[in-house]
Amino acid sequence: MSTASLRKDHDLIEKVIKSMEVTLQLLKNGKIIPESILLPVIDFSKNFTDVCHHGKEEESLFPALERAGMPRNMGPIAVMLMEHQMTRQIADRMEESAKEYLGTGSSTKLASDIAEYIEHISAHLWKENNRLFMMAEMRLQGNSDQVNNSLDEVEKLKLEKLGKNRADYENLAHQLAQDVSKII
Repeated sequence: MSTASLRKDHDLIEKVIKSMEVTLQLLKNGKIIPESILLPVIDFSKNFTDVCHHGKEEESLFPALERAGMPRNMGPIAVMLMEHQMTRQIADRMEESAKEYLGTGSSTKLASDIAEYIEHISAHLWKENNRLFMMAEMRLQGNSDQVNNSLDEVEKLKLEKLGKNRADYENLAHQLAQDVSKII
């Protein structure tokens, strides 16, 4: 399947979203969320989700779909590109509100930004899993090895630029879940 790598990313992103949901509830309940939880969430959101995962889609999957006849300027690719930009904007706001929270203890803006991120990224992943990836599988049937190799190469390059590897982010997701459960 030409989207297997991207679906694997989605599984990892969804693990972090679960930790973010717990973090959001803890914030709403007045619990103090330490920097050791917030900074990895920001790192994951900005670097793994956006730089790595969205990079794989934008630099590999979408061009492959274009070559297979799917237009970039309208339809599914255009919608996904717009949503990737929205993800970046929300993640930037979440980073700023996390800094504000860590400096002042005021959680209102951070809670709002985390809630918006969770809602946006959850809906985005659903659209990709249940719409875009199904179309991609049909259109790219004969090219799955080429697409998979391209996705792997983009991931490797993106993570190397960040000084990380996939295991770093898999460990981050696991550690976040453990750390969040200790606050409850």
